[in-house]
Amino acid sequence: MNHLAHLYLSQSDPDWMVGNFIADFVKGKALSTFSPRIQEGIQMHRFIDEYMDNHTEVKKAKQRLYPHYGKYAAVIVDMYYDHILARNWSDFSPLKLNTFTTAAYKMLHSRRPIMPKRSLPTLDHMSANDWLSGYAQIHGMQKAFNGLSRRAKFDSKMEKATLQLEEDYEQLREEFHRYLPELMQELQLKFGPF
Repeated sequence: MNHLAHLYLSQSDPDWMVGNFIADFVKGKALSTFSPRIQEGIQMHRFIDEYMDNHTEVKKAKQRLYPHYGKYAAVIVDMYYDHILARNWSDFSPLKLNTFTTAAYKMLHSRRPIMPKRSLPTLDHMSANDWLSGYAQIHGMQKAFNGLSRRAKFDSKMEKATLQLEEDYEQLREEFHRYLPELMQELQLKFGPF
């Protein structure tokens, strides 16, 4: 799961949202420099990633993509799931997607002083280009995959990933709709109600 799903799953607590957003930028002992709730958000992000890596539905999606994208299949599935969440937002939230994303950007920007400096360019680009709402549209996904492909160290072919997304959409959507409620249940068991 990518930014949208992590923020959605942690939306009940702004500190959890910050932790989920900055988690990939926090390594080693730096974890202890954050408040306990932000640390929980970072741990939540890592729990989500680990749970996702080991879930049967997610593994099926990665296996289908692996012959085309190799090790980048996992990144692509993360992005696909943000697309499915955004496109089916009303299945999961009473808020409009734009209402949620606007509030998320505002809250994250208000917490800039406590975020790792390396996370700030991502936040700035994400909010300036409205990545989160853009995930709902194929052209938004294409822009995201083009950017990921340019930054990849090897030939990722990610710029072609929207073709597979459109072809496999229904199957991916069904898998996601089975996976997400299970993940939410596990998160509640580990982190409490959200």
